[in-house]
Amino acid sequence: MAMGKRRRGRQRDLWVEAQELAKSPGHPFYQRLGQILEENSFDRFAEEQCQKFYAETKGRPSLAPGVYFRVLLIGYFEGIDSERGIAWRLADSLTLREFLGYKMTDSTPVHSTISRTRQRIDVETHELVFGWFLQILAKAGLVKGKTIGVDATTLEANAALRSIVRRDSGESYEEFLIRLAKASGIETPTREDLARLDRKRQKKGSNDDWTNPNDPDAKITKMKDGRTRLAHKAEHAIDMDSGAILAATVQPADRGDCQSLGETLDELTLVFEDILADSEAAEALDEDLFSELVTDKGYHSNATLLYAQQAELRTYVSEPKRGRRNWKGKQEAKEAVYGNRRRIRGSRGRRLLRKRGELLERPNAHCYDAGGMRRVHLRGHENIRKRLLIHLGGFNLGLLMRALFGAGTPRGLRALVSALNSLVQHLQQALQALRMPRTLLPTTIRSVINFSFPIRARLQISVPAA
Repeated sequence: MAMGKRRRGRQRDLWVEAQELAKSPGHPFYQRLGQILEENSFDRFAEEQCQKFYAETKGRPSLAPGVYFRVLLIGYFEGIDSERGIAWRLADSLTLREFLGYKMTDSTPVHSTISRTRQRIDVETHELVFGWFLQILAKAGLVKGKTIGVDATTLEANAALRSIVRRDSGESYEEFLIRLAKASGIETPTREDLARLDRKRQKKGSNDDWTNPNDPDAKITKMKDGRTRLAHKAEHAIDMDSGAILAATVQPADRGDCQSLGETLDELTLVFEDILADSEAAEALDEDLFSELVTDKGYHSNATLLYAQQAELRTYVSEPKRGRRNWKGKQEAKEAVYGNRRRIRGSRGRRLLRKRGELLERPNAHCYDAGGMRRVHLRGHENIRKRLLIHLGGFNLGLLMRALFGAGTPRGLRALVSALNSLVQHLQQALQALRMPRTLLPTTIRSVINFSFPIRARLQISVPAA
């Protein structure tokens, strides 16, 4: 066979026949996902909800709302953090073009088009689309709504600590240190002097004193890995029966778990109202809707347990070690705390707390670490929540795809196919090994055969002797 050579200095064709254009065989995951969206008339729903943001006849046609929301879903399934990265991936992939409904001759949306569309559509419409995804899950029996788990995580903000300024004077951090050094008697302080002075200060990173002018919503906080960064707090309400994310809020990172819980539960109530509006989805929900609450010990407080008791919620909240407590004048709080303690020590309580690590912690890894949103590229809670709602909607659709298709992401499907191919190869090797003398077998195959002796004996399979 002769060696092929790449053509250099080739003049591009002026006209290209349609049959000569590159075609993609398609990805089975995106083909099945697109089929689900088409069967449930997703594009019609998105266009009806977004019609109020556009003029009737004036101007050029915008990016279709159904395409815009699909673009954000691709950000989760491909693990891409920024809108610029998503736009580059769309232009590079024939499979994603097909998923969006674009022909080879169509131009894919650039990052500025995605950004302008996000700014035009309000956060309430994104919430409706997120609720639409939950209705699809409920119809498939993947939302029960009886036992709700709540957990939070931190998202690194698109802002730097070196850019923070004083709330009272507007000074930068370095200007503030120079003023302190001069006040202490150092006329021309060096960087070593500033570092020495800053090291001795207490509470030097207080959010009451400092803010970032580029993203005022970002707060100084300690991340999960111990670093101090400007960050936001994302809190989820999750169905403990299926792992579906039912509600999500973006709040200040310096807000404690007990203070942020109320906003998330209020959002959860609105989500349940949207699901109940669909009669078919409402029939799939549990009769005891939102009757149990599971959280970690960060949410344990008298106020939280009293609120749950007044709302007739059975709580399963991990209790931190606080030693002996004084209950004088706190009889209601004592009853709530002791009732929660009795429940978490029961068999159901222990089982729910074991599931908490699987169903509450694992979505954080899927959505933020593998999903690419541990560091956000947007500023302001409203913009971040728009992207987050559709991102988490992709996670919920992944649960549906895993139930129907066996894989929740395209990468998961590749891993599943690879595992099946490996299993087939091992089975073929084992079948061949059963027909060979034992002394001629490789060591690994012999160990597999020895391990599988009870199975072979039950199936009455014999191995030829040497």
